[in-house]
Amino acid sequence: MSSHFPQTFGALKRSRWGEPDRAFRSVKDEVRANLLARIGRGGTLFSGVVGYEDTVMPQIVNALLSRHNIILLGLRGQAKSRILRALTTLLDDVIPIVAGSEVNDNPFAPISKYARNMLDECGEATSIAWLERDSRFVEKLATPDVTVADIIGDVDPIKAARGGHILSDELTIHYGMLPRANRGIFALNELPDLAERIQVGMLNVLEERDVQVRGYKIRLPLDLMLVASANPEDYTNRGRIITPLKDRFGSQIRTHYPLAIDTEYAIMRQEARPLDIAAPIHDPSGLGGARVLVPEYLGQVIATFSHLARASNHVNQRSGVSVRLSVANYEALAANALRRGLRSGERSVVARVDDLEALAASSIGKIEIESLEEGREGAIFENLVKGAVLTVFKDRVEPERTRDVVTAFEEGAIAHTGEDITSAQLAGLVDTVPALRIPVLHLTGGDESPAAVAAAVEFVLEGLHLSKRLNKDASGNRATYRGRV
Repeated sequence: MSSHFPQTFGALKRSRWGEPDRAFRSVKDEVRANLLARIGRGGTLFSGVVGYEDTVMPQIVNALLSRHNIILLGLRGQAKSRILRALTTLLDDVIPIVAGSEVNDNPFAPISKYARNMLDECGEATSIAWLERDSRFVEKLATPDVTVADIIGDVDPIKAARGGHILSDELTIHYGMLPRANRGIFALNELPDLAERIQVGMLNVLEERDVQVRGYKIRLPLDLMLVASANPEDYTNRGRIITPLKDRFGSQIRTHYPLAIDTEYAIMRQEARPLDIAAPIHDPSGLGGARVLVPEYLGQVIATFSHLARASNHVNQRSGVSVRLSVANYEALAANALRRGLRSGERSVVARVDDLEALAASSIGKIEIESLEEGREGAIFENLVKGAVLTVFKDRVEPERTRDVVTAFEEGAIAHTGEDITSAQLAGLVDTVPALRIPVLHLTGGDESPAAVAAAVEFVLEGLHLSKRLNKDASGNRATYRGRV
């Protein structure tokens, strides 16, 4: 830590850190003060959390202003952990502690015997260390095998032997995660999975402010903010969590999946990792790098797929359909497009409807499909994909724009698509069937590059087929579109 911070207790008392409103401020008051300052400046409360601006965030702000402990109730993939971790941004950049303290003792109000002894012996010469905000967040996934020693602490015989202490001495205690979170934020993920005896131990520390380790009782007035996450069904199910511990949470806040397709699409764009290939510094092949693009309409197909899955009777809704499904599908679509483009020698690649087949590998493991018939999972998945394509097609392409396209196919036009059809070949259909130009350029936003046009052509053809306006014959990775007459 930089030397411009006070390094002794005496210097600390004479600095701004020694002012009463700061020296004795609790962590919840600290978070509240920093939150009020952030609200006053305006802007986003937590960066990277999308879709909760009018629903979840106001409740979180109210809870923090009320100095409450918070539990977030929601299914998987609803940004619960991200919100809990983002609370650290409301902590001060640094705080002073007694150097060597395991429980982040406040020099002005020490709680451990170690810190009290140091201050009694050294007085104003007591060394001060500085703790950064990221070190003040302690996170634990609650599992049935978590022990009292993990959360509360245990007697350490080695520490007793080295220090020459008897085992009943407080200085022999090896503190667990909860005391080590003193003056910070303690986060428990999946709280109902914590064994009841551990819940009782936590409640004792939070309520009675004492710690009992192997029969030895000490007062430990911890200063911390307790936050947790849980599945609503587990949390409300009687017997999974002790009622007194529930009462320690001042605010219970429900999270949710994105309410709109555009919100889910924005999250996908934010979270998906880019798959572009940078040009090598030494590239004897002369091929250079490659760029891959997922058109907005196909991104909306992926987002719509997730929304349809959340409404499907064939998908287990208790398990949920995580936003991670959308992100993984977006990446899988781009990866398949990149693979297809590289095999064709293309360096500017745009994802097409053909590439949606790659979603099977990234989807079926993330959603629990319930089917009365064995082996129906693939058919259910395919129907969800088709439903998503049709939904977006109807939203993005007006029937008037495709009426002449249908007429051209009824008069004998035929189109072949497939993974082995190059973008140039597929884009050439616009010349063969001029009526395609209007809906295609509407989808591409005027981009007439072969890859963009090819992707739009295939989307229009598939949309017309799913709308029962064109016939489609599929064989392997090839497909032929023709008129219904």
